[in-house]
Amino acid sequence: MPIRIYKPTSAGRRNASVNDHAEVTKFKPERALLRKQKKSGGRNHSGKTTVRGMGGGAKRLYRVIDFKRADRDGIKATVVGIEYDPNRSSHIALLEYADGVKRYIIAPSGLLTGTVIESKGDGPVDPDVGNNMRLGDIPTGLDVHCVELQPGRGGQICRSAGVFCRLLNKEGDYATLQLPSGEVRKIHINCRATIGQTGNSDHQQRRLGKAGLSRHMGKRPITRGVAKSHNAHPLGGGSGKSKGNRPPVGPTGVPSKGGDTRNPQKHSTQLIIRRRVSKRYGQKK
Repeated sequence: MPIRIYKPTSAGRRNASVNDHAEVTKFKPERALLRKQKKSGGRNHSGKTTVRGMGGGAKRLYRVIDFKRADRDGIKATVVGIEYDPNRSSHIALLEYADGVKRYIIAPSGLLTGTVIESKGDGPVDPDVGNNMRLGDIPTGLDVHCVELQPGRGGQICRSAGVFCRLLNKEGDYATLQLPSGEVRKIHINCRATIGQTGNSDHQQRRLGKAGLSRHMGKRPITRGVAKSHNAHPLGGGSGKSKGNRPPVGPTGVPSKGGDTRNPQKHSTQLIIRRRVSKRYGQKK
């Protein structure tokens, strides 16, 4: 059972559940692929807070993930094991190539220890789970993850737990993909992707149960805008819970909760066929 529920021995345990990470087979990370992390607390190089709600949290070592896999084309790799990564929601897989090089990748669902996978950039390979190739070489209708937005830049979308893109069509220099948000967009066929769906799909079913676990994850509480003074937030001040007759915004006045913030002049905007479905209003944008 991927999600485990304990007996309510305390108030925090009563509403909590844990992920038993049944897919994990390797419990000690590869030392050569670990890097130190310095916490920023949401502040930039000048010490100014640019991201609210960040701070504290347990210490972590970063696992170096190979999102490109281009320099390993044509070399077969064996899956050494599936590991837990504290820096992301999905699991990671340790690969050992035929020449002895070891790399981490995002672990797709169904990838088992001992499986042989391959990546190729100048031609198709078998469309098996974990294989990496150009979108132009992937059969239409397959589910892919870790997709590049620009050729050679590395996988940027569909990297979290349990998500995938569906390759709908290929026409000319572009392939049409449906993203997990419902958005349909074009991506150049020379961009690479990995076959399959990312693992640990039960991640979103876990319930933390208490505020302390959020603090362990580096998430600090955020005060509501309407509870602040008028000089600290656009929605603050006034008598009672007044919002000043304006739509929901952040501290800097940027619209939130469904407001349009995307630049229509951006080149990638022209490649979007259908915008994602708004979670608030249930309408296509």
